[in-house]
Formats: sequence, structure tokens, C-alpha cells
Amino acid sequence: MKDSDASSETSGVSVAPRAFSVTPSVRATGRLRLLLIGGAVLILALGAFLVWRAQSRINRVALASTAQPVTVVKAQAVEFRPFRTYIGMLEPWQSAKLGPQFISAYVSSVLVRPGAAVKKGDVLATLDCRNSTASTRAVAMQANAIDARQKALTDEAVRTRSLLDGGFVSANEVEQRVAQSVSEQAQLQAGKAQLARSTLDVNDCILRAPFDGDVATRDVDPGAFVHPGTELVSVVDRSIVRVTAEAPEVDFPVVAPSTQVKMRFLATSQELTGVIARRAPAADTGTRTVHFEIDFPDASRSLPVGTTAELTIEVGEPRAASAVPLAAAALRNDRATLFVVEGDVAHSRQVALLGEREGLLYLDPSLKPGTLVVLEGRALLRDGEKVTVGALQELAPLQTPPRTKRPDVELTP
Repeated sequence: MKDSDASSETSGVSVAPRAFSVTPSVRATGRLRLLLIGGAVLILALGAFLVWRAQSRINRVALASTAQPVTVVKAQAVEFRPFRTYIGMLEPWQSAKLGPQFISAYVSSVLVRPGAAVKKGDVLATLDCRNSTASTRAVAMQANAIDARQKALTDEAVRTRSLLDGGFVSANEVEQRVAQSVSEQAQLQAGKAQLARSTLDVNDCILRAPFDGDVATRDVDPGAFVHPGTELVSVVDRSIVRVTAEAPEVDFPVVAPSTQVKMRFLATSQELTGVIARRAPAADTGTRTVHFEIDFPDASRSLPVGTTAELTIEVGEPRAASAVPLAAAALRNDRATLFVVEGDVAHSRQVALLGEREGLLYLDPSLKPGTLVVLEGRALLRDGEKVTVGALQELAPLQTPPRTKRPDVELTP
């Protein structure tokens, strides 16, 4: 080696040291390692942020110690009187459904329509009864012939009896004449009965109003063929209107005759006050209800029959009560459970229920007027829980909505 070095130096040529180069694969591996390390750090940082965010949203305060938001209403002092409500129907004093009762025939004419006012005896409809008329005439002629023969036989029997005293005829011949006269008399009576029957058929061809009233329905037009029992028209008498209703058997004393009743008619929104005219002495065996009726005159005939009436009967004496909305309490039997607010605490109370009407509960006055009663938020409350009053609602004035009224009528059964 020394010799070689010496020779190199001697020749004057310098030799450079060797350089080590980095290949591309080594550079890519380093870059990948850096990316993996950076990604791991980023994921750990993101996880730590999410954990911190979730921990910061956990409510570490007990819900029981948080005041519940509620709305309240003040109990209002009112006067309450127990009452009963029934649904009745307006019926006419008289009604008749008119149609043929004995014959089948074609309808010739119908002279009225619904709403027409008629008088007793007015012709309402006629039937084509030419066949019945002809038969009636034939029967009448036969009766006349039998009557003539019977008179002749009677006279002949009288003359024959006078000849018996002189011995010109036998007793047997006289008896034969008398028997023939009696037989003709019986045939005459049978003919008259048949004539009366035919007369009924003819009278059935003209339908007349049985009383003063109004035409309610018209069910048949001219040209239709009708049978006995077919209804052509109906007539109602509304000069006196009857309100009929059914009451449970336990209300038998409540619907006694002469009891005052407030009536509201849905068809016209009119209101009247009347008295019970009659009450059935027995309950219906199927429904166990008691039938009662109220009569009142309607000279103007302004009320439509067959419509609905709301009947209200007050029972007992008026008494003091506290009124709250129906939504402010839970009902069970004759008790109402509600929450009252004292300060910032809600207390559960049970109060005797007197009645319910038009969305209001009438409670015993032990719930003092002006007491704050929870209206909204009651379902989530427990006794003794703190509350925050969000709104105070006021009850609307307790009065009956205005309606169209007629003067009260003094009724006579």
C-alpha cells in the first residue's frame, strides 16, 4: 500500500473520497412514518376534544332540585246548583199518515205539497176508483130490487093471512108466504151491508185532512199504483207542541209533573221555560227509562217538529263553590286531584267534586277562591316539588252565552 501511495503521489494525480447516496425508497419510507405519527396525534387530539365536549354537557345538578315551569289559574268563587240534562224531541199534538185502507188503485191527483196549511175536510189526494164506483152502483140497484120484492112479499103475506080466517087458504100456505117475506128481508139487509162496504171503498178514493194542520210529507205522485197501507201524505197539528224525553229510573222523582224545565231548541236556538205535563207511571222494560212530556202552545207554528231539544232541570239548592278549568284536575269518582302553588312549591290536594258544566269543574269551597292551581305542567309534578310560575291565566266570566230568546210561556197541561 505504501508503494502504491508513493507511486500516486509521485505521478501527481489526486484521488477524491467516495460519497454515500440516499435512494428514493428510503425517502418515501421516512415520509410515511411522519404521516402516520401526525395522523395518530391528530386522532388522539380529536378524541380528547370529543370527550371534553361530552363531559361539559352532562348536567350534574339533580332534577329534583330544579324548579319545574308551570302555568297557573286562580280558583274563582261561584254559585253552583245541581242539575239534570236530558235530550228530548219535539212532536206534534196530532199527526196522521193518509193513504188507502181498503182498495188498490192508481193515484189520480195529489193536491198538496209539504208546508201547505190545510183545514179539516180539505181534499188532499184522489185515486182512480171507477171500478169501485161502478160496483157500488150495481150493489145499490140490487138492494133496491130486493127491497121492492120484500115489500111485495110482505103485502102478499098480509092478504093471505086475511084469507085464512074465511078458510080460503091453508095455514101452511100462509106460513110459506111469511117465510118468503122474512127471507127477502134478510137478503135486503145483506145487500145493504154490501152497499156500505162498497161505499167505504168509494170513500177511500178521496183522502181528506182529518184536522187543521200542515202537510209534512208527500211520498207519492200522480200515476203511482198504491196498495192498502201505502202512505201518500202526512199532516201534523203544531198548534200545541209536545216535547218528549226519557229519564233514567233513578231520576223518577226529578221528572215529577209540574216540575219546571228549561228548554233549548237546536233547530232555532230558541229558549223556553215550561213545566212537565205528564210522566209515565212505569219504566220501559227494555231501557229502564221513564217517559215524560212537556206541552206548550205554538200559535205561530214556528217550531219544526221531529227536531231536538235540550232539557235542563235544576235540583237541590244553590251553594257556594270554587270553579277551575277541567284540565286542571284529575277526576276519580267524586274527588278531584289537583296541585296548588304556595310560594314556589306545588302541593297535591284532593277536593270534593260538586259538578261539571261547560268545561269547568265546580269544587267544594274548601279550595279557597284565589288559590293558585296548576293548569299546564301538572302531569310531571310531584307533591312538594319546586315550581316556577310562567303565566297566570284568568277564568272567563261565568255566564251563559247569549242566545236568541223568546218570551217565557206559561204552560197549562
